[in-house]
Amino acid sequence: MRTIDPSDSKTPRNPGTPLYTPEQRRRRDSTRWTLVQGLLAPLQFLIFLVSAALVLRYLATGEGAFAATVSIVVKTIALYTIMVTGSIWEKVVFGKWLFVPAFFWEDVFSMLVLALHTAYLVMLIGDLGTERGRMLLALAAYATYAVNATQFLLKLRAARLQAAEPTRSMAMAA
Repeated sequence: MRTIDPSDSKTPRNPGTPLYTPEQRRRRDSTRWTLVQGLLAPLQFLIFLVSAALVLRYLATGEGAFAATVSIVVKTIALYTIMVTGSIWEKVVFGKWLFVPAFFWEDVFSMLVLALHTAYLVMLIGDLGTERGRMLLALAAYATYAVNATQFLLKLRAARLQAAEPTRSMAMAA
């Protein structure tokens, strides 16, 4: 029987354990990569919204294929950028590049998001499938991205609630 080591990057985090140790929280708060992630995430989301609108417009009208295609490529570049900087952030904060227990399932789902976006690029560069088929693939990639973004927003909320917990406990004790 295998014992579970909470620092093991292959072990998903127990939902009852804090997201960050005090040392990890200090590293998170002191690294510039936290700011980078904080800037890139909303930028990527804005790109996603514009691109999704362009893709949906193309699928509904058959017009604007070039604009939709460019927007998908820009979205994919933003995704690669946030994934690379996010893995650097995890290395700085947790000591491992990816799949740390605190973000295990978010990272797993991020791999699906990356795979779908990359499949789109392969189809585009290889001129594989139809324009419509590629746009539908992009839409599937965007749906997985939306789920993944929600995962991270929920994790951010949990971190904020956990950070506020000692303050609430002290206020209740007073």
